Amino acid sequence: MRRTLLIAAAVLLVASLAVAGPPKTYQVTGPVLELKDDLIVVEKGKEKWEIARTKDVKVTGDLKVGSKVTIEYRMTAASVEVKEAKGKDAKAKDAKKK
Repeated sequence: MRRTLLIAAAVLLVASLAVAGPPKTYQVTGPVLELKDDLIVVEKGKEKWEIARTKDVKVTGDLKVGSKVTIEYRMTAASVEVKEAKGKDAKAKDAKKK
């Protein structure tokens, strides 16, 4: 019985980790305008996109300024600042407290 519970718990843990997974990936395509060890600047339409680059980034082909590239990236929070609600929502919260 105890062994069965341990196996069931392990299966649930693995399943929950598989569902959570990493954040969604996005991509941007365009010519490289600027290239540094830690940054790639790509032009998409009239906008310049700055994408951070780490030593772990997999690069296929000859990456240089002027090359047309497609970069796959994930959005990562750098910081989070929580602000108090204002207006109608704040009044509703105050009413619930009373």
